[in-house]
Amino acid sequence: MSPHNLILSPRGVRFMGRMFPCSIGRGGLRSDKREGDSATPLGHHKITGLLYRADRLSAPAPWAMAVGKDDLWSDAPNTPDYNHLVRAPYTASHESLRRSDPLYDVILLTNWNWPDAKPHAGSAIFLHQWRRPGYPTEGCIAFARNHLHWIAAHAPPGTRLIVK
Repeated sequence: MSPHNLILSPRGVRFMGRMFPCSIGRGGLRSDKREGDSATPLGHHKITGLLYRADRLSAPAPWAMAVGKDDLWSDAPNTPDYNHLVRAPYTASHESLRRSDPLYDVILLTNWNWPDAKPHAGSAIFLHQWRRPGYPTEGCIAFARNHLHWIAAHAPPGTRLIVK
């Protein structure tokens, strides 16, 4: 395994010779991920994007894209936009990427069930900031703010995320 892979282990995520404590989905790790199961999917994934709140911080990497007030993520499995970035107004089920809390100030996007999303197979596995150590996510992988920022600055598009 390359040190340039993000590798999830019981101790955290190993990346570039460092170990970062993290939180995973309250549904644990699953090979049969489904929408709403709060599980983190097993497998080999890739980093495909980096979003950040430009009104709160500077770009964590040159390739990062600022999140606008109308940016949303569709989690509506029966729509063509399922598991894709969409813009308000959007009436189907979605998650706002511009939250009042800091959890999504930096988001590393993965290719989980993307770009050709299979309905009900689970949406949006992000790497984002945690609420607090050990607090589970809805399926994403979450880190301390300073760790997430360091990872974002060092994980270019295509970086592999290995969840086993």
